Amino acid sequence: MRRLLLAAAVAAALPATLSAQGYRAVNDLIVIGVNRTTFEVIESRGEGPRGIWCAAADYAERRLGAKGRIYIREGRGASRRVSGSTSVVFTTDENTLAQGPSRSISLTTSVVGVGLPVAHAIQFCRPEEFELTNHLPRRN
Repeated sequence: MRRLLLAAAVAAALPATLSAQGYRAVNDLIVIGVNRTTFEVIESRGEGPRGIWCAAADYAERRLGAKGRIYIREGRGASRRVSGSTSVVFTTDENTLAQGPSRSISLTTSVVGVGLPVAHAIQFCRPEEFELTNHLPRRN
């Protein structure tokens, strides 16, 4: 319930034009398409890298039909499309990267060229599998 109220407050704070042209990812982050291969994930609610990659994978899979890899085209920084917001720009086309594609052993949103398979990144949309409190015994 608290998450729903928070999502509603965030949605109310976003400009009406943003919600009209943006895609609401499964974790309630807004994703704005730039062109047929590039899109911007708007950071919100203090989401970390896992949430941002989740939103990127959700958009890539559902809107673009992408099955391959998604890459960071522009690392975490000021949004170009939503004034006063922070975002990460992703692409499905490695040829549009300023530097060649790379892999990372840590989950980052700041290193240009880092890529993950869509199927891997979509796994970050399942918080119940990663939350420790869901696996601890209940106390009565």
